[in-house]
Amino acid sequence: MKAYIFPGQGAQFTGMGLDLYEKSAIAKDYFEKANSILGFSITDIMFTGTAEQLKETKVTQPAIFLHSVILAKVLGDSFQPEMVAGHSLGEISALVANGVLTFEDGLTLVSKRALAMQKACEITPSTMAAVLGLEDAIVEEICATIDGVVVAANYNCPGQLVISGETSAVEKACEALKENGAKRALLLPVGGAFHSPMMEPAREELAAAIEATHFSIPSCPVYQNVTANAVTNPAEIKKNLMIQLTAPVKWTQSVQQMIADGASEFIEVGPGNVLQGLVKKIDRNAVTSSASF
Repeated sequence: MKAYIFPGQGAQFTGMGLDLYEKSAIAKDYFEKANSILGFSITDIMFTGTAEQLKETKVTQPAIFLHSVILAKVLGDSFQPEMVAGHSLGEISALVANGVLTFEDGLTLVSKRALAMQKACEITPSTMAAVLGLEDAIVEEICATIDGVVVAANYNCPGQLVISGETSAVEKACEALKENGAKRALLLPVGGAFHSPMMEPAREELAAAIEATHFSIPSCPVYQNVTANAVTNPAEIKKNLMIQLTAPVKWTQSVQQMIADGASEFIEVGPGNVLQGLVKKIDRNAVTSSASF
């Protein structure tokens, strides 16, 4: 079975999507529609902008979404997913790809998500850190002993877990984790504590937008970050997406479940190949590739 996977924030690069725009009339139409929906020329920034411009929250998330979703659209009849999953932001790309959301609704939600997250980041100093070389349970136990908010946020692959929370609590956790054998506990250059309780204001704002959006029956199951299980019920998909911003991304568990359910090939749709690397670390026998047209 073919599993299509969609990347999240951090996969952006200058020039992303330009080949699609230049070689496909379908892609060009979608990009121009996106400029209209967003109210600014995101294509200018994607194709020729600086790394700094691409890192702006209102740009990064829609840019990655557009690269992924438009590539899936351009693939046409050759795009026949039997299961989909996306890492964080990528989950919305996956939901457009399997027909749960329209292109327009998906892009609108991504834009609102980005702006809501930016506002939440400005309320309290918060950050994330990558922890390498410790079992998940040990990281969870140590985080639970730290004063302040710090939680496991991204279960990326065995031995790689990202923690998230108040800056002071994350810094204390990093020291404790290194003392307990972590190979590395490194602060990440992010704007705030994604997938933690610090995102509650953003979750509330986005939940209202999700509630007002129509979710259709998917063409194939989506393995959602919150549950790591196959979901096909639109109401359940909607509920899980509403709590995604404050809940951890169970990527390791999602990939393991997809393999258990018959995934034989993982195809990454969008910029970069980060997810393929994580899949290989979860199961070195997994077959991975990048979607191309």
